[in-house]
Amino acid sequence: MSKILAISGSLRAESYNTALLRTMKTMAPSHWEVALVVPKAFPVYDEDLQKQGWPSPVTELAQSIREADGVVISTPEYNYSIPGGLKNVIDWLSRLPDPPFKGKQVGIMGVSAGRLGAIRGQLHLRQCFQFLESHVLSRPEVIVGNAAQAFENGTLNDSASVEAMRAFIAALDACIEAISTQVP
Repeated sequence: MSKILAISGSLRAESYNTALLRTMKTMAPSHWEVALVVPKAFPVYDEDLQKQGWPSPVTELAQSIREADGVVISTPEYNYSIPGGLKNVIDWLSRLPDPPFKGKQVGIMGVSAGRLGAIRGQLHLRQCFQFLESHVLSRPEVIVGNAAQAFENGTLNDSASVEAMRAFIAALDACIEAISTQVP
C-alpha cells in the first residue's frame, strides 16, 4: 500500500485544483491510499510566532507528509506564480528541524481558468522544491487550462487531461516504487 498525500494549493470551496485531486483519487491504483488536504488553518509565517512554538497545523501536516510515500500538489496560478497561502505552507514546513519534504517524491499539477493551465505557477512551485531537496516528477505534466470547460459538476471531463492524469499517476507510482526499493 502506498500512502499519497494530496495537497490543494487553492483554499476556495469549489476549487478546480481540489477537484483535480479528487479526480486523481478516483483514478488511483488500488494500492494507493490517497488523503486530501486543503491547508486553511496555517497562520502567516512569522519568526516571532515560530519562536513561541510550532503551530499545530504545521506539525500535523508535516507528520502527514513524513508518513506519506508520495505527495501531490495541485496549484492554481495567481499573478504568474503560486498562491500566497501555498507559499506560506511551504515556508512554515521548510523551517522545521526535520524538513518533511526532504527526499520525498512529489508530483505537481495545476488548473487555471486561463488556457495555460497554471504552467507558470507550477514552474515557481518546482523552484521551491529545489530548495526542499525533494524528488519532483518532471514528466508527464498535468496542465489543465480553461477550467470551466474542463470540469463538469466537479468532475474532470476533458479527455486529454484525463489521459495526462493517467500517465502522471503511472509515472509517480513508478518513482515511488523506485525510491522505496533503494537501499539507504
